[in-house]
Amino acid sequence: MLAHAKERIVSLSPSITEILFALGKGEEIVGTSAFSLYPKEAQNIPVVGGYETPNLEKIIALRPTLVFGQSYVAPTLKKLEHFGIQTVALEFKTLEDIKASIKTIAKEVHANDANLTQTIDNALLHAKKNTAPHSVMIVYGLHEDLRSGIYIAGKNIFFDDIIMACGHTNAYTSTLTAQPRLSYENVIALNPQQIIILHSRASNPNVNEQKALEAWHAIPTEASKNNRISIVDEPYIHIPSHRVALSIERLCREMNEFNFNLSAVQYE
Repeated sequence: MLAHAKERIVSLSPSITEILFALGKGEEIVGTSAFSLYPKEAQNIPVVGGYETPNLEKIIALRPTLVFGQSYVAPTLKKLEHFGIQTVALEFKTLEDIKASIKTIAKEVHANDANLTQTIDNALLHAKKNTAPHSVMIVYGLHEDLRSGIYIAGKNIFFDDIIMACGHTNAYTSTLTAQPRLSYENVIALNPQQIIILHSRASNPNVNEQKALEAWHAIPTEASKNNRISIVDEPYIHIPSHRVALSIERLCREMNEFNFNLSAVQYE
């Protein structure tokens, strides 16, 4: 068996950082993007900028042999290639993208990806399919004032894949954008039967959750009428890494608890 020289890796997104650690390559990471918080050891690695605004000079100063970034930082990756640095651009939009990117990263660092991709496949396999599907809208962030716009999970994104894997339908049916911004009127028109708000108390502790939920209940929807608006706060929920398996299980549970309650109401 050939031994491979250790790389000096820069990861330009939290997802990539998590995957590299899970592949046993954490010690080879010399730079990360902001918000690379998991595992805890990642917080001790120098930060080279935001995951949308990496700092070219900081990256070069770390003398990396390999830089992983998502496709939206392609201009930075191209510039690094001019300095003779190997770069790899990755996609993390859909569940298939995530699995393909895990395989690509594993191949580049000479690691075995089987456990990570299998974890996602197992989560999908065991996701409870519901016999009475309803429409679900997944919202990014909890805010007391919704007038500035409401960002939700649209099509061709892993949250849409999860909704379908759980046996339900995305309330947003247009394929124009993966993360549309909606107005009050748009939400009313979609009329979702369930609204799940992804919130992080750790990064946004000052929001008044009661007032924020009151704002949502003020929008006339089936979800509001039947009190089917809930908050999910999990540290992994926004990160499209191998830990998306946890998101599949958590969001399926949230959706199916709603459906269970519906069934109970029908038979009262």
